[in-house]
Amino acid sequence: MKYQVLAEEILTGVGGRENILSVIHCATRLRFRLKDSSKADTAGLKKNPGVIMVLESGGQYQVVIGNHVADVYQALLSVAGLSDETSQSDEVKDSLFARLTDVISAIFTPFIGIMAASGILKGLLALALALNLTSEDAGLYKMLFVASDALFYFLPVVLGYCAGKKFGGNPFTTLIIGAALVHPLMLTALNDEQSGAAPLHVLGVPVILINYSSSVIPIIFAAWFSCLVERTVHTRLPGAIRNFTTPLLCLVITLPLTFMVIGPAATWLSHLLADGYLAIYQFSPTFAGAFIGAFWQVCVIFGLHWSLVPIMINNLSVFGSDTLLPLLMPAVMGQAGATLGVMLRSRDAKTRGIAASAFSASLFGITEPAVYGITLPNRRPFILGCIGGALGAAVLGFYHTTAYSFGLPSIFTFSQVVPKTGFDASVIAAFAGALIALLFAAVTTWLCGLTDVKAEAVAAAAPPPTNAPELLKKTAIASPMSGAVVALEQVPDKTFASGLLGKGVGIQPTVGRVMSPVNGTVASLFRTHHAIGLEADNGAEVLIHVGTDTVKLDGLHFSAHVSQGDRVSTGDLLLEFDIAAIRAAGYDLTTPVLIANSDDYIDVLAASQQSEVTAGEPLLALIK
Repeated sequence: MKYQVLAEEILTGVGGRENILSVIHCATRLRFRLKDSSKADTAGLKKNPGVIMVLESGGQYQVVIGNHVADVYQALLSVAGLSDETSQSDEVKDSLFARLTDVISAIFTPFIGIMAASGILKGLLALALALNLTSEDAGLYKMLFVASDALFYFLPVVLGYCAGKKFGGNPFTTLIIGAALVHPLMLTALNDEQSGAAPLHVLGVPVILINYSSSVIPIIFAAWFSCLVERTVHTRLPGAIRNFTTPLLCLVITLPLTFMVIGPAATWLSHLLADGYLAIYQFSPTFAGAFIGAFWQVCVIFGLHWSLVPIMINNLSVFGSDTLLPLLMPAVMGQAGATLGVMLRSRDAKTRGIAASAFSASLFGITEPAVYGITLPNRRPFILGCIGGALGAAVLGFYHTTAYSFGLPSIFTFSQVVPKTGFDASVIAAFAGALIALLFAAVTTWLCGLTDVKAEAVAAAAPPPTNAPELLKKTAIASPMSGAVVALEQVPDKTFASGLLGKGVGIQPTVGRVMSPVNGTVASLFRTHHAIGLEADNGAEVLIHVGTDTVKLDGLHFSAHVSQGDRVSTGDLLLEFDIAAIRAAGYDLTTPVLIANSDDYIDVLAASQQSEVTAGEPLLALIK
């Protein structure tokens, strides 16, 4: 499998199978619940070329992978012997907010993609109506509308299944509870009651009938209660009959209680939540927009944005529309604009290439490559992007721009803010706000978002003033091997060439020996001995990765002379490898030598312009 090696390395990095309580994935990241996060090798995972970022937030250990996270997730399930049905455990006691965020993300993540697709389709249909391209009586319109509306109408069914999995019960039992909430018989009884018929009674108690279509909170509470009943009765029933009596008792107990108590109470809570958000929004729509636009990407970084997803869906369920989702679009466009500014300003070819790819992904709502790869490492572009998001979202708030379907904030959001009645000022404000965010971030980043790299290089080459020794410091890093020096962007592995893992150079070795380029400690040594990380006494974090895809050799033709945690001195032998055998096996031996903490330095430059280097000679100059 293509991602099996990466999955194995991630599994090792999080502390092994026995340390995993559960794992799910969203658009770009794996979200682990670990028994003990201290067992995870966060530093090692961050240095993995297949990992963009690692962070802990909301009770989850999050490994950011990128757009191919679903493939890595499936590979991880395979190598770890896990399944989508892996139960959730409450062994880890986090804060209430962290546990709430974990519950929300676990329930909504599995179907967030199809939900976004349904919302986009719904928005495009509304746009077609507004442009008079079709009518509500057209057959094709009706078919596509059903496709776009089915998930939202039967949302309690889908939520029932996902909530059942999260709460550790039988997901099909909770799915049936969700289906019962939208069963035609109950909806008919509701319509009859509204037409003047006698109310429905259970044991003489009148039932408060509510239309639960598209509802969110009632089924989540009902699923939690059903799973509680299941855990209570399952072990107390005889083994011969528990497989069918347990779900039977769950249905018999939970369903009446849901229709009579849980559903009405949860519906009241849903309206309270919606009315509370509306009160905050109406207090100052402009300020609300500016606040959300400024801090949305900060929430995304820490994985806390999931806490807003139920609010948006609940607003759509209660009001039929939502004013929160549109405010997120300028925040996305702000980071896209900042990335565009970096692409236009940077003189570095690899930075421009990364920025171009990240910019296009940001337009479609995937901002992690832009944030982690471009704007956040440079700091100033990220801040300017947030300011642009605040300005743009303030415009949308002022004009009360409203979304009529759910989706990820992206360029498709434009279609979701168009009412059936046609274009109005709020729709124009959506275009204006997004454009303001993008242009402000792009222009300000181009003007002042990046330091002048060329000027820094000139300053680095000149000796520092003798009366200001602290103004500029240069630290030399020796070459770990002998061979031909190549620019980092010429390294065959695109992940290394992109500079995401740090600045440095590549070496095409002529001798199969890796020597220590610094005095320090062996911070990490890969199991396959093809790569090693060092923490120098001077603070530099050096990563040496011998060859491209050589991890697939599984240690063949490599030998290590040190262990993780060993002290080393400059010139000590670290690794040996068989150049001829590795090349005969079809692998390129171009070796990236990187400074993993490049952000701690003004720049990382080649120490000389020579095309050949001998082990022990100066290779890199760290400017601080």
